Amino acid sequence: MAAGPAEPFCVAEHRSGHCALVDGTCLYVWGGYVPLIHWEVSLPMAEVGTGLTTCAPCRTMHLMEGELPTSMSGICGASINGKLYIFGGFDDKGYSNRLYYVNLRTKTGTYRWKRVTTCKGQPPTPRDKLSCWVYKDRAAQISSGHNKQNRLTCHFLNSFFFQEGQIYWGWHNDVHVFDTTTQTWSQPAIRVSVVRPVFRCTWDFPALWTLIVLQNLMLGKATGIRSVWLRLHSLMCSFCLFVPPRINISGENPEDRSWHTLTPIGDDRLFLFGGLSSDNVPLSDGWIHNVTTNGWKQLTHLPKSRPRLWHTACLGKEGEVMVFGGSKDDLCFTDRGHCNDLLIFQMQPYSLLRLCLDCIGRNATVLRNQIPCLPPKLLEQVLKKITFWAAVHHRQEKAAEAEMQSQLDT
Repeated sequence: MAAGPAEPFCVAEHRSGHCALVDGTCLYVWGGYVPLIHWEVSLPMAEVGTGLTTCAPCRTMHLMEGELPTSMSGICGASINGKLYIFGGFDDKGYSNRLYYVNLRTKTGTYRWKRVTTCKGQPPTPRDKLSCWVYKDRAAQISSGHNKQNRLTCHFLNSFFFQEGQIYWGWHNDVHVFDTTTQTWSQPAIRVSVVRPVFRCTWDFPALWTLIVLQNLMLGKATGIRSVWLRLHSLMCSFCLFVPPRINISGENPEDRSWHTLTPIGDDRLFLFGGLSSDNVPLSDGWIHNVTTNGWKQLTHLPKSRPRLWHTACLGKEGEVMVFGGSKDDLCFTDRGHCNDLLIFQMQPYSLLRLCLDCIGRNATVLRNQIPCLPPKLLEQVLKKITFWAAVHHRQEKAAEAEMQSQLDT
């Protein structure tokens, strides 16, 4: 699909199984799937949606060129020096182990995909619902994932698998590293007593020295028996070593879950949100984990009416966590609750500049004579805030009108 002009102010499609990341002041959303009637449809990979994270919530869809990936869900993605790398996923032909990247900081406005085919080393086996993170701004580390085969292959022997008819379902517990500088795949040696393979896991730790992983495992899809274990592991990247097999947690714990997100919000804190409980209940709770004290603390002020699972969560420049998409229903039984709204969780007080910009944006009419006197750079930020709050007020008025009309019709 040839690239075309960006479509401003559009709303991204409802989706789950997508990937999202923040680069600069933009939140990029890509891929995923949404069910249409009785079919599961992967969203076009020739599109990427962007939204401003610090100013106006304007969403823009960009068409893309180049070696386009097929439409997939369950992919993993990471941003390295302004380039989005994506790996794996599931499409209408099955599981993938292809690697692509696109430059998000293009100066021409054209987003062009390129498939990495000349890399050295052995890439991971095809899989979806995997995870990845960035280490030292050059290596994308990929772990775990899910696959099924019509025969028991050697890479399943070091993982967990079960048989359903003539099909073997498997969950991997391996780690692979792709060095973007040398274009080389490698698989570090992992020394550990016992580490369970993980399915629908969550990793998102670009800023932490010690990577904390909230592991889970979902079994027994064919028989209806489901068991989910909550495990917290520490992965020391510099030594490629799991230490220890299980971390002792003090105090209260979140309940068992899968399809959640775990996002770093500082050098020693992680934010856990949502997921699907072992009782098939979509969750909307939020927890903070302190990696220094190994303790959990529940955030009791979060709304209970916004459950999410198989969503994405990204940390913004102001310390807020932005949750996009996902489902509000159990995907295994009611695949109709896919979302496209953006939930923003404020993890720390906003800066004085942010508060002042919001105040000016809200009161632009009162300050219309003073605003032109601002310095050019500050004026640019103020104008974006004015646009933001004008859009907010417009949506509120439209919503009020629609509600009033609905009441009149009834």
